[in-house]
Amino acid sequence: MIKDYMAIINLDENENDIRSLTTNRPIASIPIGSRYRVIDFMLSNIVNSGIKNVGIFSSTNSRSLTDHVGTGKAWDLNRKIDGLFLFNHGLCDFVNHDSKLLKNNMEYIYRSSSENVILTSSYMVCNMDLTEVVEAHEASGADMTVVYTETDHADAEFLNCYTLDVDKRSGRLKGVGKNIGFGKKANICMEIFIMKKEQLVDLIYKSAHNINSGSFYNIIFNELYNLEINAYRYQGYVFCINTISSYYKSNMNMLDPEVSNALFRSDRPIYTKIKDEPPTLYVKGCTVTNSLIADGCVIRGSVENSVIGRYVEIEDGVSIRNCIILQNIRIHRGARLSNVIVDKNVDIDSGTELKGNETFPLVIEKKNLFK
Repeated sequence: MIKDYMAIINLDENENDIRSLTTNRPIASIPIGSRYRVIDFMLSNIVNSGIKNVGIFSSTNSRSLTDHVGTGKAWDLNRKIDGLFLFNHGLCDFVNHDSKLLKNNMEYIYRSSSENVILTSSYMVCNMDLTEVVEAHEASGADMTVVYTETDHADAEFLNCYTLDVDKRSGRLKGVGKNIGFGKKANICMEIFIMKKEQLVDLIYKSAHNINSGSFYNIIFNELYNLEINAYRYQGYVFCINTISSYYKSNMNMLDPEVSNALFRSDRPIYTKIKDEPPTLYVKGCTVTNSLIADGCVIRGSVENSVIGRYVEIEDGVSIRNCIILQNIRIHRGARLSNVIVDKNVDIDSGTELKGNETFPLVIEKKNLFK
């Protein structure tokens, strides 16, 4: 277990290529894997390592996030000492709003008794043992450690993520770039940083004097030649939720037992908000093949290779293939859906046919009626 560490989850994440799912919510609270939210994975990684002081910094549209994390009870963070803290001050209209949000809440950082901090984003979905990362950081003697993963599919995955140039012998960070999908191989930054709290405070004040820095992570990488930054390679399964395509593929991959076993481990469970729904009703005559289906559903039709959220009703004669259906949706008799993402609170009328493809799935936004 990690001692003397606090964690900060920075939700200033690039939503440009996933806007149809983030109009009313941050990436962190997008449903995934039928019953989870994106933030559940990183939040669970943090608490599984023993950290009990977690601050979530969100700049906009955080109503669904607040509803989901609540007091932090699902993650054992509803505590009198330390616990879960959520900061949202609507600074989305300002430049460098993540830096400003951190600076405007310096009291939270100062008041923490922890001397070290883990700074991370939410959209890198994985099941990581942060204890091993911290041990490697402390053994390295570096000022800071950044976590990365190697990929052979950079031309199609992790687009617009930071890439790292790492010295293979020393493990030190030499340079930083962006993945524009030009090559297949890349070291992808997972946006997980470990450092002393005083180092973080110094970086926050530097960001306040640099109005053109963009993301707070740019401030960190600008210090590359002033700090000794160690690079830790994560070798487990990971995917980044920053495009519609990556979101769709990530959910479909969860239907693979090998991927599912890597993400959902008994020794490092992924926690989420419990809603105490009744079990799903599978009506006689329905067919369900290779799918994840949450509680509270009624299935009368056919479901194949799909991820179904809570409170979904699928009527007789409905065919659903390779789809992601989020919660509180009713699909009426005879509708046919293939390669479709359906957001919450949608009603799909009888006989409707909706079809996308694996590369460009069709997205039906929230609260739509389709006839």
